Amino acid sequence: METKEYGDKNASVVLLQPIDEHDQNHIENEVAVIRENSDENFRLVTFKVKSWNKDLSPWAAPAVFGKEDFGGCAADTLNEIMSFFGDKTKRYYIGGYSLAGLFALWAATRVDLFQGVAAASPSVWFPGFTDYLRNQKIRCRSIYLSLGDKEGKTRNPIMSTAGARISEVFDLLKEQNTDCVLEWNEGNHFKDADLRTAKAFLWVMKR
Repeated sequence: METKEYGDKNASVVLLQPIDEHDQNHIENEVAVIRENSDENFRLVTFKVKSWNKDLSPWAAPAVFGKEDFGGCAADTLNEIMSFFGDKTKRYYIGGYSLAGLFALWAATRVDLFQGVAAASPSVWFPGFTDYLRNQKIRCRSIYLSLGDKEGKTRNPIMSTAGARISEVFDLLKEQNTDCVLEWNEGNHFKDADLRTAKAFLWVMKR
């Protein structure tokens, strides 16, 4: 994966975010929003995946939209990201938007090295994910969830469950006594992804 770093390379707070080409165009704005709203120095490391549906999905699943199936290669992606955990004195947070947000939630069930998860509009409609969470323990202290209030208003039968699934995930996390919040944003899935992700990171950084 191609990586890029922003902010203070010596900061004790390290934000880890999988991205694609579209996200790359808005990272500078996301970093600026975080910097403007936090007094804490931070380092943001982005991981540009080659295949969004393949590299960020925890298991294989048929395509939900378009023709590209989900490849189930999240474990390989997480192994690469784990190479950034060399300094155990730092605080690591993982987050992202859409399928990257789902990946971040899944990653927090696999390892206990994250202080928090910033899951902005995560794809928790992903087949089998809520069932998976019922049998898994989130291994971090705080989790931010968000969704656009129009994201479930679609004819796609799976993606139309987005609102119900995010509420279900929130309830499951609260049952695990996780420090968690669910914030509803105005608009559909494609509105203000950089701002929503910045808000997500800011919330977990301040916990």
